[in-house]
Amino acid sequence: MIALEDAKYKLIGMRAELKELGSALRIDELKVTADELDKQTLDPDFWSDQENSSKVLQKLKQTKDTIEDYDALCARLEDAITLAEMAIEENDEAYVEEVQSELDAIVKAEEEKRIEILLSGEYDKNNAIVSFHPGAGGTEAQDWAQMLYRMITRWAERHNYKYKLLDWLDGDAAGIKSATIMVEGLNAYGYLKAENGVHRLVRVSPFDAAGRRQTSFASIEVMPEFDNIDKVEIRDEDIEVTAHRSSGAGGQHINKTDSAIRILHKPTGIVVGCQTERSQLQNKETAMKMLKAKLMEIKIRERLDTIEDIQGNKTNIEWGAQICSYVFMPYTLAKDTRTGFEDGNISAVMDGEIDGFINAYLKMNAK
Repeated sequence: MIALEDAKYKLIGMRAELKELGSALRIDELKVTADELDKQTLDPDFWSDQENSSKVLQKLKQTKDTIEDYDALCARLEDAITLAEMAIEENDEAYVEEVQSELDAIVKAEEEKRIEILLSGEYDKNNAIVSFHPGAGGTEAQDWAQMLYRMITRWAERHNYKYKLLDWLDGDAAGIKSATIMVEGLNAYGYLKAENGVHRLVRVSPFDAAGRRQTSFASIEVMPEFDNIDKVEIRDEDIEVTAHRSSGAGGQHINKTDSAIRILHKPTGIVVGCQTERSQLQNKETAMKMLKAKLMEIKIRERLDTIEDIQGNKTNIEWGAQICSYVFMPYTLAKDTRTGFEDGNISAVMDGEIDGFINAYLKMNAK
């Protein structure tokens, strides 16, 4: 009975936590906003502006989802308290495991909601464009880049985000020379921006016949999908467009024709590519959006006045630039050099269990 009493005490204590969470989420304000947006959708002229109506509907859905998720969490807490009280009244310890499980789930859900509050950046709610590039280390680095690709896509799957392969270039013997995906869903960029940077691998290389321990590097580049990106202007003389045959592990998502497009932005040296659309024209349109998004992200990050002010300036993908190290040998440990967060279960990390790293980064930047 002590376990049930303890669980009940903690559950009742969660009422204050959820009330404070509701204030932090501004639930009362969101309810007013939802009512106002609902009224807008009833306006006879609402659909005359497709771009605006789409934004209103998206904001309405996000607002209602936040309210409904919060209300559901509060209801779940009250149900758990009722269950604990009933078990205590009936002196039935068979419910101990179920009550404890509910307590753990509610605490976890409350923590996740608090992390969402940290996603207050202008573009945090947007989709994310994620690119993977190997650095120093040859085949080993190219294999490492593909391992990071799998880590991020597994994270996306775990969180029910959709992702779309935009570009893929096979490595010489294994892995990839580059790959780009679009991760679609609320707060995709807000979370994945934590993974932006150089990642370092230490392991016994399967590509080294002598079985020596090697250090390799690869980068993950994360930028938001911007709204109204078509308004960004790039001069024709500043780009070089080439077509090539698609390659890689895209399966049915990749056209094995000469429709793949690669675009070089001459002033900065930035290269983007797309090969997954149905035609060369569509691939070019998507690649141009990627280039504009990249230039826009740099312009915002470096606080520049115009796209023309951007100069080529890439961080080397090598020692000293890494944000996270992954050691497979002689011990197993993944450690974020920025936050100090670490996890010894390297296989779980590589399978996409990186929430601890993301949350630590968001908390650090919120201080």
